[in-house]
Amino acid sequence: MFDDQSILITGGTGSFGRYFVKTLLERYSPKRVVVYSRDELKQFEMGHVFGEKCMRYFIGDVRDAHRLDTAMTDVDYVVHAAALKQVPAAEYNPMECIKTNVMGAQNVIDAAMANNVKKVIALSTDKAANPINLYGATKLCSDKLFVAANNLAGRKVTRFSVVRYGNVVGSRGSVIPYFKKLIYGGARELPITDERMTRFWITLSEGVDFVMRAFSRMKGGELFVPKIPSAKITDIARALAPDIPFRIIGIRPGEKLHEVMCPADDSHLTLEFENHYVIQPSLVYISNMDYSADAEGVSGLPVPMGFEYNSGTNPHFLSAERIRAICEP
Repeated sequence: MFDDQSILITGGTGSFGRYFVKTLLERYSPKRVVVYSRDELKQFEMGHVFGEKCMRYFIGDVRDAHRLDTAMTDVDYVVHAAALKQVPAAEYNPMECIKTNVMGAQNVIDAAMANNVKKVIALSTDKAANPINLYGATKLCSDKLFVAANNLAGRKVTRFSVVRYGNVVGSRGSVIPYFKKLIYGGARELPITDERMTRFWITLSEGVDFVMRAFSRMKGGELFVPKIPSAKITDIARALAPDIPFRIIGIRPGEKLHEVMCPADDSHLTLEFENHYVIQPSLVYISNMDYSADAEGVSGLPVPMGFEYNSGTNPHFLSAERIRAICEP
């Protein structure tokens, strides 16, 4: 669906953006790929890796509505990946997080509608479900903005959906590269926040594949959640360094023991498909919209009332062998 189309990725120089561009160029022949981000050095470095004629590198911030509007001229599809994501940093700098994650989200929506973009998918996080930290709260707000944007679009062609998933293996700021850095530096122990802590885990390739598939599945207004494994933080530490003991340091500000991707309070809106869940919008912008079958014609079924997709009760946990395999460089 991306052949001879123009695609823009906000935050395009991040881990997800780079892999999305790589996959896009390998599988399709796009007319134009716009990498939109505020880091000129990363764009310079990325340009040496992806120098195809279709590539465009726009320096800009999602806080800048005018620049976004210019960048989206004649764009067909948008992936909104730009965000401030560090939980402690968001707790310490709340307004900066709000400016990027909330106001920036609205700027993306406005620019997409002004330029008649066909489809927009915004990336969310498990921390947006029942949030207890500011980062999660801003992403929940962003999710609500993108879902509600379908009400604003009216007769415009633009449709908006959200993809929510857990921690990305090896992404910047995640625990795996942090543990690896400590191990390679000769650390005698690894810091563990809490022995009970679990997280959802997804690889970059799985995340990119899921987002690409969501473009063909979406009708507008859905929140897509992939079925992915969980991992215990202690198992990750043992898999990476079985001979190094760990030290309990306590939960950081804004952290949870377990993460949720489909809250129990949304169970009446949640549909289960073979490999993913869909949380339907609470306010349906088109009265006859039926989300029980996606745009590809695949059907899903309602989950039981009170169902919660929780990293601690997830039936699928990664083994130590699998953790080691996916953590290899």
